[in-house]
Amino acid sequence: MSDNTLGEYLRARRELVSPEDAGLRVTGVRRTPGLRREEVATLAGISADYYLRLEQGRDRNPSAQVLDAIARVFGLDATASAYLRTLADTSLTRRRTPRPQSARTVPSGTLQLLDVVALPAFVENRAFAVLAANALATALAPGMRAGENRLRTMFLSRADQERYPDWEHQMGGMVASFRSSIGADVDDPAITTLVGELSLGSEDFRRLWARHDVRPLGGGTVRMWHPEVGDLELRREKLGIGGTDGQLLVVHHAEPGSPSARALALLGSLAATTV
Repeated sequence: MSDNTLGEYLRARRELVSPEDAGLRVTGVRRTPGLRREEVATLAGISADYYLRLEQGRDRNPSAQVLDAIARVFGLDATASAYLRTLADTSLTRRRTPRPQSARTVPSGTLQLLDVVALPAFVENRAFAVLAANALATALAPGMRAGENRLRTMFLSRADQERYPDWEHQMGGMVASFRSSIGADVDDPAITTLVGELSLGSEDFRRLWARHDVRPLGGGTVRMWHPEVGDLELRREKLGIGGTDGQLLVVHHAEPGSPSARALALLGSLAATTV
């Protein structure tokens, strides 16, 4: 990946903001999408030359005031603004520090919880690699299995894509959450390899990755289809695991008494029989 992540982010967000949204009057034909560099500079109260240096990577240490002004021009929310500030932090020590062992080792208590909880649950790391999963999670979707990567299976595995009726909607949020999760840690070899593989193998991923969208890591409602129990509408919760380097416990559950709850219970019975 490029070493000018700040400049790439600024350029991508600039091209997604229309002049009308920024309060500008449009006259004549515009050859490029979004805002022009000089327009961003004017709206942010900085010189056009300075903003150009930021995009080109010739200045990588803008002040917090400059970053806040640019964030306002682009209409960034709190999560995206925080991500922008992270990209501007170019500390080589922070970027090149090896990930600790806790990034790969799941606490024993969490492993025990996976075994006893009667819900589909798995543990993922910052790069969305599944580190551990219970049998019900794997029965719910093939990609919820230790050793898999959720991004890889969702973009490159037809079997996983078929489980999500609104796959395209899910993917945008997943890529944006992935950016939020890894932050500016672009030197991690595993992340570099994963992004390269997905960029080569999926046009959808390339398109979404190029947008540089950022969303918080959180839960939400997910619609799924299972070949044995049919349609499910589940709530997905993502819970941070203390003492680890960003590991999350991901749990799927249904509204009590709902058709989805009954379908999930049936899937549990089938999974137990298979085991």
